[in-house]
Amino acid sequence: MNKNKTIQNVINTTCKKLNSIDKPELAKLFSNCFPNTWDTTVKVINEKDTFVITGDIPAMWLRDSAAQVNHYLPYAKDDEEIYNVIVGVINRYVLCVSKDPYANAFNEIDNNHGYSTDHTSFRSHWVWERKYEVDSLCSVISLPYKLYKSTGRTDFFTQELKETFKIILNLWEKEQNHPEKSDYFFHRENTDIFDTLPLNGKGNPVGYTGMTWSGFRPSDDTCTYNYLIPSEMFAVVTLGYLEEIFEKVYKDQILLGKTKKLKEEIDLGINKFGLFNHEKYGTIYKFEVDGLGNYLLMDDANCPSLLGVPYLGYCDKNDEIYQNTRKYILSSDNPYYYSGAILKGVGSPHTRPNCVWPIALIIQGLTTDNKSEIENILDMLCASHAGTYYMHESINCDDPAIFSRKWFAWANSLFSELVLKYVKEFC
Repeated sequence: MNKNKTIQNVINTTCKKLNSIDKPELAKLFSNCFPNTWDTTVKVINEKDTFVITGDIPAMWLRDSAAQVNHYLPYAKDDEEIYNVIVGVINRYVLCVSKDPYANAFNEIDNNHGYSTDHTSFRSHWVWERKYEVDSLCSVISLPYKLYKSTGRTDFFTQELKETFKIILNLWEKEQNHPEKSDYFFHRENTDIFDTLPLNGKGNPVGYTGMTWSGFRPSDDTCTYNYLIPSEMFAVVTLGYLEEIFEKVYKDQILLGKTKKLKEEIDLGINKFGLFNHEKYGTIYKFEVDGLGNYLLMDDANCPSLLGVPYLGYCDKNDEIYQNTRKYILSSDNPYYYSGAILKGVGSPHTRPNCVWPIALIIQGLTTDNKSEIENILDMLCASHAGTYYMHESINCDDPAIFSRKWFAWANSLFSELVLKYVKEFC
């Protein structure tokens, strides 16, 4: 992509403020991370179509691409180029969902690249990977809504986008009864348990909860129990977005009613099956449940996560259950919380033990108003980029030279959001 004047102005203004408070390392990180998505991962196919790779993987993830452009949304109202690029991403979502609403990642063209040897119920040459993740479809709803709220414009709400929303609603309804109604399965040979669904690709048994089934987590790891509470929360939030869209933009009372019903059923399921009375922390949220009595207490680094519930918009950051859950997540009682000489924060079964994810640290900063906590997180990120001046997927908590993914645009974009929050609130 060509350089964008608005993006450059944001960099100049923000770095000037950071340098004025003697934070040159943070300024340099921001100057690299803020334009990273725009400069390196965005490909404008034409004026109505934008393809966004994740970075070091040449495919477009629905979830990642929405997060990668999220920090540009505040500038879309006054910058037509930014607006058009984001509309192009939304139009690409329409194409992707029409090809396969169960897929999480797509090719630019129908070239059959990616995991074409996976065993699954349907295969499209447009699909890079067909791991079904509820949060992927949440992102297809979230980005258009946020663009609408940021700009006040509705011209991109086409009939094709409306049809995409209908596909998502119907799929989520079907997956409320996964064992009886869904034909989706996913099996990958010669891999570990986190990369494939058990029981011939159908997943572990589940009971009816009102929530909607998910095969995989935002990390692309398989769910142990297939009602993933943070993703269910994100679904509730985005169904709320759809309510407003159907009422105010499309003026469709039938779809509005359908959306309200599904939102209420999922939310009831969260509150019935997703709460746990912890003897140490009080009432907290479970991470995954199956509706049959089984559950996981943990949190994973990728967002949607339990740590990121206020960032998603499901509850206020001061909500008592969230605060209880947050204390649990940021403790050694969470099996994926690591603390070392350089970093302390949430990691993931997706990566090596003792590795903290910058995304999790950033989400921790975005869900607090505590200046000292935010500054401590920014200091850790400045101390752990290993001279690259970019964010990574995961970093060894004792040795920043040990990291995964040198080019991970989502983490760079999310980091930019945290810096902008810090500058706005404290500089």
